[in-house]
Amino acid sequence: MVRSSPQKEAGAYYTPDVVAECLLAWALRSDDDRLLDPSCGDGRFISGHKNSVGIEQDPIAAKAAVARAPWALVHEGDFFAWASNTLERFECAVGNPPFIRYQSFSGPVRARALEICGRVGAKFTGLASSWAPFLVAAATRLQPGGRMAFVVPAEIGHAPYAVPLLEYLIAHFGLVHIVAVRSKLFPELSEDCWLLYADGFGRKTDELRFTSMSRFQRMKSPPRNFMRVPVVEWRTTWKRRLRPFLLDTEVREIYREVASHGDTRRFGDLANIGIGYVSGANDFFHFRASQARRLEIPGKLLYPTVRNGRALPTRRLTASTVAKWQRDDEQMMLLRIPKQGSIPPQVARYLDSDAGHVARTAYKCRVRDPWYSVPDVRVPDFFLSYMSGLDASLVRNDAACTCTNSVHSVRLRDGIDATDLMQTWESAFTRLSCELEGHPLGGGMLKLEPREASEILLPALAVVKKLKSAVICGALSTMREWRHYAAAH
Repeated sequence: MVRSSPQKEAGAYYTPDVVAECLLAWALRSDDDRLLDPSCGDGRFISGHKNSVGIEQDPIAAKAAVARAPWALVHEGDFFAWASNTLERFECAVGNPPFIRYQSFSGPVRARALEICGRVGAKFTGLASSWAPFLVAAATRLQPGGRMAFVVPAEIGHAPYAVPLLEYLIAHFGLVHIVAVRSKLFPELSEDCWLLYADGFGRKTDELRFTSMSRFQRMKSPPRNFMRVPVVEWRTTWKRRLRPFLLDTEVREIYREVASHGDTRRFGDLANIGIGYVSGANDFFHFRASQARRLEIPGKLLYPTVRNGRALPTRRLTASTVAKWQRDDEQMMLLRIPKQGSIPPQVARYLDSDAGHVARTAYKCRVRDPWYSVPDVRVPDFFLSYMSGLDASLVRNDAACTCTNSVHSVRLRDGIDATDLMQTWESAFTRLSCELEGHPLGGGMLKLEPREASEILLPALAVVKKLKSAVICGALSTMREWRHYAAAH
């Protein structure tokens, strides 16, 4: 498969033949079963079964599907428009739905998708990617007792927007089985993919089946080895996330016990965690020391700032670090102009320069009043890395810097001891908690949204010292392997 920009925009990455063969075997019961592929691409699923119907919006791919499976019925067009009007029902649905992120999944197609899903109780947010509504809409076309087998992004294990899909499957299928595969099904993609199997449409279940495997292997049926995850436990203890089940039972029990301990706090209990400011025009609002001197910008309007996580030292950001930035002529001084009051003439000239006229047209600038006053500039107690490699970094702000939205701003609540916080943060258990509460990003990176960071467990040091160090460190290594950190580094 060749990767191209139009292909990426369409979310079209064709499934390896061995994976397609297995999913067909999981879903089909007889030659008479009617099979639906809601996004059939070049036809590799529908070519594996004589009684198939495929929908494909790309005319070139639809033509390839017809050539590959001349016996199949291929509809060219939007699946959601077709699903809104058809009366057809199927014994099974199989495929690899397009993975189009919410920024591109928009307009009439999105409106039709959300309308179909809303009618059956699956309420997706504005952040939902295309694949999740695809699966709900495909399920609505099944006969009672029908089955589904799909390739899905690994985001099904942690993304909030995937929750309405899982809740729908739990309420409408007698069996729901998620198969997590650590090795990449699509080596050319940064995203990981898992597999989903659901059986018994028209019934409901009180458990999720979950299997994790290091690499995909040919299987005529869904894996027989699986964990039974009670839906109640998934909803409450694990906050509707499946990633914790990549670890064995012993580790999950330790994590649950620590979470319920009276001396354990969530990070959000100790601090407010949010993003830094958004300037709207970074090159315009951030100065090098040499530029500030040349333009005679008053020092009282310049604030040292952390532009990105790479600029952060370990543990403490001090005045000596800021001094080095200045000696190296780094672009790390924010021009912060108050909303009210007079503007020095040299600053006014800068605002009226060609660069200023360009900057004021940027979206974030033109929607604020005045356009040149950057809002939400705060001096936090700590900085927390937004995206991390080996570990998420918590850095004490001893230099009174501010920060952009490329790092998180952490402000301690009254009475919280910063020294104790730093000691706890260095523990293997808290690093494991970062892995479980955050989520993987391409290239082996760990990403922590403010909401996720607020859930990180910070047990008392006395609790940490009683934990089995080897078990916790082993679990930490496992989670890094699942986000491919070792392979990327």
